[in-house]
This record gives sequence, C-alpha cells and structure tokens, in this order.
Amino acid sequence: MLRVGCSGVAASVVDVIMLLILVEALQVPVAIAAFLAASTGAIASFAINKFWAFRDPSPIRCPQLSGFALVAFGSALGTALSVQALSVGLGVPYLAAKALAAIALFVCWSYPVQSRLVFKVAHP
Repeated sequence: MLRVGCSGVAASVVDVIMLLILVEALQVPVAIAAFLAASTGAIASFAINKFWAFRDPSPIRCPQLSGFALVAFGSALGTALSVQALSVGLGVPYLAAKALAAIALFVCWSYPVQSRLVFKVAHP
C-alpha cells in the first residue's frame, strides 16, 4: 500500500499541475478541470503502479486496461463531483477540496479496486 500511496503522490503532482493550468490559465470550470486533471493523473498512475508499485511484469492487456479505466473513470468522476460540491457548494478552496477528495477516493475506491481487480496477479 505504501508504494501505491507514493505512486499516487507522483500522479497527484501531475494531476494538480494540470488542474492549476486548466483553472488558472485556461479558465476551465472547476468540475470539468478536476475531471480532466484526474484523467491525466490516471495515465501517470497506471504506468507507475504497473511497473513499480505492484511490480506487475505481465504484458499490458485489454482486461487490465479496461479495469484500470473503470477505476480511473470512477476516481475522476468522484473527484469532479466532490470538488464541485466542496468548492462551489461549500466554499472550500478548490485545491483543498481536491486534496480531500483524493484522500477519500484513494482509501475507499482506487486502492481497494486496483489491488483486487487491476493488478491482482502481482498483488500479494
């Protein structure tokens, strides 16, 4: 779980940078920006998780990519809805809302599903 957490931090850096660019520089609405940024971070997350966190030496196959896409889409959608609710609905700054959403989704969704569905072969 520690390696997955570290890969999540790395992917989150990609995600947050993209979120800042989309919201601050390109004026994209927060919910859309959060979804796009989370999707970009998911690409980085897959690569880091596959080869480093879960040490999965198997070839990349469609079922694994499909499973990861499901996890990533669920995370991106959950992030977008959470950031929208927290930042627009409750006035929480969008970066703080993003951090809260990321932690909750990691614990409740992405780690459990990835470890059981996506990278199950390499997971102890």
